[in-house]
Amino acid sequence: MKENPTTIVIFGASGDLTRRKLIPALFSLFLKRKIPTPFQIVGFSRSTISDEDFRESVRVSPSDITSCELSREKFTGEWDSFAPRVFYRQGNYTEKNDYRKLEKELSSIENGGANRLYYLAIPPTFIEDVVKNLDLAGMLPDNDFWKRVVVEKPFGKDLESAQKLNLSLHQHLEESQIYRIDHYLGKETVQNVLVFRFGNTVFEPIWNRNYIDHVQITMAETVDVGHRAGYYDSAGVLRDMFQNHMMQLLALVAMEPPASFNADAIRNEKVKLFSAIRPISPESVATETVRGQYQGYRGTNGVDQQSHTETYAALRLFIDNWRWKGVPFYLRSGKALKEKRSDIVIQFREPPHVMFPIPADAKITSNLLTLCIQPNEGIRLQFEAKVPDTTADMRSVNMEFHYADSFGACSIPEAYERLLLDSFQGDASLFTRSDGIEYSWMLIDSILNGWHAKEAPEIVSYSQGSWGPKEADVFIQQDGRTWLNR
Repeated sequence: MKENPTTIVIFGASGDLTRRKLIPALFSLFLKRKIPTPFQIVGFSRSTISDEDFRESVRVSPSDITSCELSREKFTGEWDSFAPRVFYRQGNYTEKNDYRKLEKELSSIENGGANRLYYLAIPPTFIEDVVKNLDLAGMLPDNDFWKRVVVEKPFGKDLESAQKLNLSLHQHLEESQIYRIDHYLGKETVQNVLVFRFGNTVFEPIWNRNYIDHVQITMAETVDVGHRAGYYDSAGVLRDMFQNHMMQLLALVAMEPPASFNADAIRNEKVKLFSAIRPISPESVATETVRGQYQGYRGTNGVDQQSHTETYAALRLFIDNWRWKGVPFYLRSGKALKEKRSDIVIQFREPPHVMFPIPADAKITSNLLTLCIQPNEGIRLQFEAKVPDTTADMRSVNMEFHYADSFGACSIPEAYERLLLDSFQGDASLFTRSDGIEYSWMLIDSILNGWHAKEAPEIVSYSQGSWGPKEADVFIQQDGRTWLNR
């Protein structure tokens, strides 16, 4: 079937995201012959740049993509075929006439109409202006060709601003045209959570309160706030990581099976899950959360010297539904920690009866299932085995799967590559919907309100290169548990 022409318009084309992620992802799709054809890419930004200079500024090198199969000569030849399809147009995000001019130039390039994907790689303060001006210039209606808008996070800074942004977008776009992108959901190992759960009958029957003791979700970073200090001090780890990435991981691991593998069915189940999470009231933050700040943070250029912005947080959440009632979910994330690691650990319950001849006070180590998101993408199951030449001594052993070993080191595409492909195909499964965004902010706002109250416990400090504040260890130990995989 012949494809319609497709135009990708990147607002904020002179920015770092375009050079590091978007153009390499589009070029990789071109190499795999997965990008819609014919196509053209048009960058739009306030800087004055010629087409040739823009092409050179975003030139992709072999190290920018995951393909391991192309020789340098072949790679160069492919780029020479790709580059002439890349254009640049200068304009101001808030100037209406610049959009009318852009529309005329796009129509000239397209020569007969095309589908359009508008990618907003811009600061959040300009999102409403860009969408409004696109509409005023007649560039949004789905007529003979579809029009879609990709919006980068953050989606607001609290519930009120998220609702305002959603209302503004819905004045100009149908919800089906809006693709709110969370690049974390584009990672193959994140997507594999659903396949692992619902594609294997061995695990799903025990994925509930009867067999699972608790769940831990960790997103740890070794880097400090660095050049993001100005933004970070007004956000903190709860807004930066929990409201989006962490909540999405929680949804994937805890949601009910959707009726089908389509966008609405999957996102409906996520929203049901979010609505079942027990809110942490402002009065409960002292017992249900820990917030920390690494030592030296306040001395960073761009950070308030009296800042109480958290760079680490740990939460205990409960999901009040039939599957998960009473099972705690521990979420933690932070900057300047000991290791860069993202994983989901499911600890199963201990056997109900120990029949083996072991000391009366001995316990059998619980089985652990670890879904490794990064850096060593894969799955590990820890279970007990009998030590040879003993009566019943046991030792924990592992069965492991690694993506690189099973599918090759070059098999895992960049997250943006998958998400861009889905946006071309109209598959919104991995994109967040307005109601999901708002439920997530309701949960986060309640915690933030508690932290900002006068009676809130003081923020605690932790050493850079550690696993976070000691208070976080006490927090989970009070439940008779410990942080795993550390």
